[in-house]
Amino acid sequence: MRSPPRDEAERWLRQAEDDLCFAELGASHGFFAQSCFLAQQAAEKAVKALHYLGGARVVLGHSVGQLLRTLPPELAAPTEVLQAAHLLDEYYVPTRYPNGLPAGTPAEHYQDWQAADALERARRVIAFCRARLEAS
Repeated sequence: MRSPPRDEAERWLRQAEDDLCFAELGASHGFFAQSCFLAQQAAEKAVKALHYLGGARVVLGHSVGQLLRTLPPELAAPTEVLQAAHLLDEYYVPTRYPNGLPAGTPAEHYQDWQAADALERARRVIAFCRARLEAS
């Protein structure tokens, strides 16, 4: 049995917020590549929450920017949220796989400033999604 749209949206948003907390913990312990990836994942789940709120039955895709662009008009994202999302999408593959980089490994490549930037962008996307959910 499928949850009502609001309940399903809340469920996805709670997981996004939990993932963000774990990403922050990872960054505080020097796991910068993993934190960048988890920040992207947290934002992705938050935006999927809005799709479920809008009545979607299945939400496919991993691009936070694309997921935001395809929201129903009443849930549309402002430019600053779209910009944050597009930059987060850059952390989807290269933070996980050595062949996503020209040399070295993600663990060797990503630094604290990148994790801090990814976390801030994810917070912006999640806050937007939380506000839209609470306003509905």
